[in-house]
Amino acid sequence: MEFRPLHDRVLVRRVEQEAKTTGGIIIPDTAQEKPMEGEIIAVGPGARGEDGKVQPLDVKTGDRVLFGKWSGTEIKIDGEDLVVMKESDIMGVVEETASRKAA
Repeated sequence: MEFRPLHDRVLVRRVEQEAKTTGGIIIPDTAQEKPMEGEIIAVGPGARGEDGKVQPLDVKTGDRVLFGKWSGTEIKIDGEDLVVMKESDIMGVVEETASRKAA
């Protein structure tokens, strides 16, 4: 099934966090919080401004983003848990630096 967000909404797949702390302690699934980082898999065309023109979104498909803990609406498409949220719920785009890519 395909899903196309409307207006200024985006479809996000949560990125799973590391299940182990830096000290080596493994965190069980029941104690883990939902990740607040995800990858955008679909974007809407943008919001209409007061002049009636569509303002394109600042984010695009493939961007890794950070969002609030309670942002968006959780949905299930083809058995996969996804989140639909407005672009304004996104706090920022995570960009990898050259040193992180090499690691």
